[in-house]
Amino acid sequence: MLKIALLSCAHTHAAAYAGILAARGDVDLVVADPDGFGDVPAERVVGSYQEAWDAFDGGPDAVIVTSANADHKELVLEAARRGVAVLCEKPLATTVADAEEMVAACREAGVVLMTAFPVHFSPAVETLRSAVRDGALGEIVGLTGTNNGKLPEGRDWFTDVSLSGGGCLVDHTVHVAQILDAAFGEPTDVRAVANRILSASRAGEGAETGGFVTLTYPSGVVATIDCSWSMPDDGPTWGGLTLQALGTGGQLTVDAFADHVGGPGQWLPYGADLDALLLEAFLDAVRTGRTQEPSGEAGLRTVRIVAAAQRSVATGEAVALADV
Repeated sequence: MLKIALLSCAHTHAAAYAGILAARGDVDLVVADPDGFGDVPAERVVGSYQEAWDAFDGGPDAVIVTSANADHKELVLEAARRGVAVLCEKPLATTVADAEEMVAACREAGVVLMTAFPVHFSPAVETLRSAVRDGALGEIVGLTGTNNGKLPEGRDWFTDVSLSGGGCLVDHTVHVAQILDAAFGEPTDVRAVANRILSASRAGEGAETGGFVTLTYPSGVVATIDCSWSMPDDGPTWGGLTLQALGTGGQLTVDAFADHVGGPGQWLPYGADLDALLLEAFLDAVRTGRTQEPSGEAGLRTVRIVAAAQRSVATGEAVALADV
């Protein structure tokens, strides 16, 4: 029986994680809801982080950090201090310096640190990784990625720059960036553009609602990411993630959330539960003490890409990742 504390109900994934863990017979779950959202189902919900730390004899075996982005660092560093494994929501941090400190603290403490990228476990994404790894597409020339969604509502911190670190560039660049990272490593430079044309009246000051990021890799491969909050409010689902790879021997398009049925205005998904697969990998890492991907280091690398994209938007120039 693993003792797990879910720290905060701020992130929209908190409810899904809690539901999956509560249904397992090998997890004893406590949820901390210091902000009083009150909508995450769990038998044991406490009102502070300290109560969550103290809820188990000897403390928890692991924590899942689902707070606002700006609060990740403090919670992860406390877990490292206590020698407790961590699964931290993406993005890992709001600055590169914070992400570096978090990764270093967990490494020095010898504790597992994973970053919550559920799409890493998509069978469609694994098909793409395998095709790239096996050379099935020949030499990869370019990739086009999208991670579009609706403007987050019900959790206003998503568009409060002081809590989130930015707008859609922060929220939706990292998923595709992590998939690219697993297949190609780090890019050499990043160029990005952003605007507030869509839903600007509902976004916090300074939070971009539309964005487009271009990554160039050492091999010359160019990848793009449309990270905009461009899904219509009346769309049948929250959004989606696609990635098309073009090679000299063929092309492959993956759609991580394509499996669904429904009519007009309806979207009923089926297939692999990516959140459940992520949690299964994390629980295995807790039991074995061996970090699995997506690791904290992977989370750090995607934070660097976001920081480079933000700097590119500000300067209008491409930014070398080595300078971030």
